[in-house]
Amino acid sequence: MCGIAGELRFNHQPADLAAIERITHHMAPRGPDAWGFHSQGPIALGHRRLKIMDLSDGSAQPMIDNHLGLSLAFNGAIYNFPELRAELEALGYAFHSGGDTEVLLKGYHAWGKELLPKLNGMFAFAIWERDAKRLFIARDRLGVKPLYLSRTGERLRFASSLPALLKGGDISSLLDPVAVNHYLNFHAVVPAPRTLLAGVEKLPPASWMLIDAEGNTEQQVWWTLPYGPHDDERDLSFEDWRERVLDSTREAVGIRQRAAVDVGVLLSGGVDSSLLVGLLRDVGVEDLSTFSIGFEDAGGERGDEFQYSDLIAKHYGTRHHQLRIQESEIIEQLPAAFRAMSEPMVSHDCIAFYLLSREVAKHCKVVQSGQGADELFAGYHWYPQVDGAADPVAAYRAAFVDRSYEEYAATVQPKWLVDHDAAGEFVRDHFARPGAEAAVDKALRLDSTVMLVDDPVKRVDNMTMAWGLEARTPFLDYRLVELSARVPARFKLPDGGKHVLKEAARLVIPAEVIDRKKGYFPVPGLKHLQGNTLNWVRELLLDPSQDRGLFNPAIIDTLLTNPKDQLTPLRGSKLWQLAALNLWLSEQGL
Repeated sequence: MCGIAGELRFNHQPADLAAIERITHHMAPRGPDAWGFHSQGPIALGHRRLKIMDLSDGSAQPMIDNHLGLSLAFNGAIYNFPELRAELEALGYAFHSGGDTEVLLKGYHAWGKELLPKLNGMFAFAIWERDAKRLFIARDRLGVKPLYLSRTGERLRFASSLPALLKGGDISSLLDPVAVNHYLNFHAVVPAPRTLLAGVEKLPPASWMLIDAEGNTEQQVWWTLPYGPHDDERDLSFEDWRERVLDSTREAVGIRQRAAVDVGVLLSGGVDSSLLVGLLRDVGVEDLSTFSIGFEDAGGERGDEFQYSDLIAKHYGTRHHQLRIQESEIIEQLPAAFRAMSEPMVSHDCIAFYLLSREVAKHCKVVQSGQGADELFAGYHWYPQVDGAADPVAAYRAAFVDRSYEEYAATVQPKWLVDHDAAGEFVRDHFARPGAEAAVDKALRLDSTVMLVDDPVKRVDNMTMAWGLEARTPFLDYRLVELSARVPARFKLPDGGKHVLKEAARLVIPAEVIDRKKGYFPVPGLKHLQGNTLNWVRELLLDPSQDRGLFNPAIIDTLLTNPKDQLTPLRGSKLWQLAALNLWLSEQGL
């Protein structure tokens, strides 16, 4: 888990190593243990290292193999690297380090792009082919590891974070109006390849790109997620699926313990994180550290779920750490959390993960986290609505989309208005794609391959890596993801959703955390926007020095007058969405 950066020139000039140094060092929190650079003609690579798999300097990066003519900068973790190493050794490759980095480099030499389907892990990497003068970049199936790109006629640059990429210079700060439409309508999700900045893209998940020194480019999607059972699975019973889900989850949890350092768990007290703790005990992990966070109550809503996280911690005898945050600290730390965001995110989980990661990083360098289970196993309330709807797209939009096109048009100033419902068209087009027949499967596919990537997964990466903490997400093990897509919806939707996963969990963990009302990382102070927090938001939006001509002042006045009644269908604050965008732009100096 690290930060990577690079530049490839197309104009026969040497790469700008100084720019890559600025970009790379801006990512020091992602890789506080070591750093390195490699520059040769048109290519320059930078790397910040967090030592996890191999603590020796043998896995230092950028990794250069002069014999093979390859150079690598890699961010992530390849969990099945011992098995791949054995395959490569059988082919005659010799190794000089003990981690996953060298396996990735030599695996590319052996198999080229066919290496990608062999990888079980989270990754974004760049490999320079010295003799062919080509750069190969790739991203993992679910986009757990980010990769941002800036391209001009003279060069391509890339980095693990957008704010770092900006430090290289030569990038316009102009916003992309279509991305603004997505941000305001699609719950702050801006699907790849777009970002809020017109001059920056992100490589889509499960994609690779091959670029030569002349700028010629080839790009492909190397993995998709089809829905529906295989022919030999159509007659499986509920019990069969439950056992397969449990076994696959256990394998995913177990393989993510591979590290040269201790691995803890972010324990919210919900089913997903509690199941991780139970399965870690199943696979023989002792002396496990767990971490929970809570906030002040607000608006009549409880700000913690300690009763459930404490129950699991006590049941399994973990070394439990409980963190409670006051409202004043939320306001104090919000700017720093937004500086750590590659793109603005409105979920209140962001500040929770940021502050929790600060605490966790004092105790360990790797944690497992439960993101993804809701999107894979139908844990959200809109899936039953979509399943029974005459118009599934309309049902999905009614539950998930924050604003109608008309309200969006009234919110932004004319300069930023797009003349069509870009976010709505994106949803309709995604539902229309082949590969998922049932309406609920279409919604699950959209959420698993788009929303999950650019909200929960990005949130966890950005907030944990801000403190040099590696987060591993076993529910996003590709084998479990593919299995979940084959489980019939009738086994997911009952019992408020995630039925098959809950029943699998019932075989492992106490029923009290299963038979409870669904919870989230609650941050009531941000959700309800009252008291000092509301005053802070008001100052942020009304400060003349921060006025970018983006929002209609009349809409801001309306939202500030009565924020409690201006909520999205997901019960998020429309006022907070505007404030979050403004805060992110300010913290990035845009």
